[in-house]
Amino acid sequence: MARYPLNLPAQLKKEAEQWAASQGVSLNQFIMWSVAEKVGALRQDLSDPDFPQITYRRGAAAVPTPVLRGTGIRVQTIVVAAQQWGLSARQIAAEYDLTPSQVEEALAFYQAHRTEVDAVIEAERTLEATHA
Repeated sequence: MARYPLNLPAQLKKEAEQWAASQGVSLNQFIMWSVAEKVGALRQDLSDPDFPQITYRRGAAAVPTPVLRGTGIRVQTIVVAAQQWGLSARQIAAEYDLTPSQVEEALAFYQAHRTEVDAVIEAERTLEATHA
């Protein structure tokens, strides 16, 4: 295990010691758990800062799916509408009650994350074929 010197403000150290004691662990153990929880939470956020209108949602299978923030509409839905149905960005925006910039960002996200989105589209296509 690596050692790392840590300087905490006095009040924060006091509170951390109290929380550690109330949980029956050492201050070092409490800090290690706290850092591990924070790192784990950051790992869960798969959002790409280049696409602020896109976030990830985990469904019932706990698989992260890129969606338009605040809408729940999957990026793959936008991609299918454009590629397979031949709809323009303006038509997609009207169909799904989105702004053109949301549609354009979803399509740009697809270009940057094509492998990921294509894999999900193909998996759904395969699933539909087995249930047809």
